[in-house]
Amino acid sequence: MPQALSRYLALVGCALWASHAAASPFYAPPPPKEDTPLFSGDAELGFTRLSGNTDSQTLIGKTRLTWLTGPLTHSLRGEVRNVSKDGVTSAEQYVLAGRERYDFSGPHYLFGFARWEKDRFAGYDQQLSVIGGYGRQLLKNKRHTLSLEAGPGYRNDRLRETDHQQLAVAYTALDYRYRFSDYADITQEMSVEYTDANTTGRSLTALTARLNARLSLRLSYEVKHNSQPPEDASERTDTTTSASLLYSW
Repeated sequence: MPQALSRYLALVGCALWASHAAASPFYAPPPPKEDTPLFSGDAELGFTRLSGNTDSQTLIGKTRLTWLTGPLTHSLRGEVRNVSKDGVTSAEQYVLAGRERYDFSGPHYLFGFARWEKDRFAGYDQQLSVIGGYGRQLLKNKRHTLSLEAGPGYRNDRLRETDHQQLAVAYTALDYRYRFSDYADITQEMSVEYTDANTTGRSLTALTARLNARLSLRLSYEVKHNSQPPEDASERTDTTTSASLLYSW
């Protein structure tokens, strides 16, 4: 049964990703609705544990806090991933990010965010990015929302064996959401960060089904691609297919 479920989730993720494969990968959140509370958040947790012939465990945790002050939307985001098999860790990642969005009248907004990331197997000790720019809300109705944004930034790559790299960044991103029923929606978030050293693409495709007013089931497929990672990185592309529970307040 676990194998059948794993295959099903992989097929769902691949199917959702394939429909947007032509786009180039971030997380440009949509504007708050008129009835959005001043403070809200969500927490997502996925965990699997296998024992017997195979001894492995996988933990994926995410949380996001959002609060409003006039035309400003503030958000904090945290993520953790850990995968181990037979006592050996094969994936370990931590992300902490803060974001600001200032909405003008009409579809225009300004944004800025800072992100700290530590990925044990990506070849970096840690990375710190600061990016800002202009965004535009292209769609906003009952069924569809679409945000596009772009801007310059700065990234500090701390390598394990050499000095830090100070890099200028050109950034672009989109966030598309399709609500096909009162209880389910599909989200596609993508971004590209271009530097002289490499190009980093990110994508998150998620299918969310609401179980009640607070609890939802989420199937997601994430891709992160680094065109030129450090020499001790094991792969250029990381993918994660997961099923998790999402609690919102």
